[in-house]
Amino acid sequence: MPLRVHDFLAGVPLHDAWVVDLPRARSGITLDEFLPTAGARPFRPSVLVRALLRIRFLVGRPLGWDRAQPSTGTETFATRLTALDRSTSLVSPGTREGPFRVVYRFENEQLLEVNNRTAHAAALSALVETADGYRFYFGVYVRRVGRLTPVYMAVIGPFRRWIVYPSLLRSVRTAWIHTFGPGRSPLA
Repeated sequence: MPLRVHDFLAGVPLHDAWVVDLPRARSGITLDEFLPTAGARPFRPSVLVRALLRIRFLVGRPLGWDRAQPSTGTETFATRLTALDRSTSLVSPGTREGPFRVVYRFENEQLLEVNNRTAHAAALSALVETADGYRFYFGVYVRRVGRLTPVYMAVIGPFRRWIVYPSLLRSVRTAWIHTFGPGRSPLA
């Protein structure tokens, strides 16, 4: 796929990649149109996911996991942006979006990041129109920031893959249908 992230984060391992097929309501829907109508974040954590996040922050706060890494605390993937990237981004790099910072948002591709003592991570969202509807892509890239990164990623791995991401991606589909409707049958 011709996504900017492939070159932009070359060398940063892709840890997770997910796809959600979405129904066609009409042609020409962009990620930039979908995000604001879905409240800027199409992800709505379930009760279970919110509970897991509370536990994670409860454990992480006293251990200092969410503070900036001393050697990389000011580093951001946004330093990799070209002048063209900056001029075409629809949101200013560094803009806060919940616990994340926007690296870039193009018409159909967005990259958010978080950088702390556990990992320097980037979350990709992309929307592509297909012959039968739309396909929403979600990817998580993780750059190691210290010895804790591989251990942390291994411990949270089952929760990410079996609970968190499936729940968040179901919420993307729900937000899409709520925003644009159930779509039409490909035979219609």
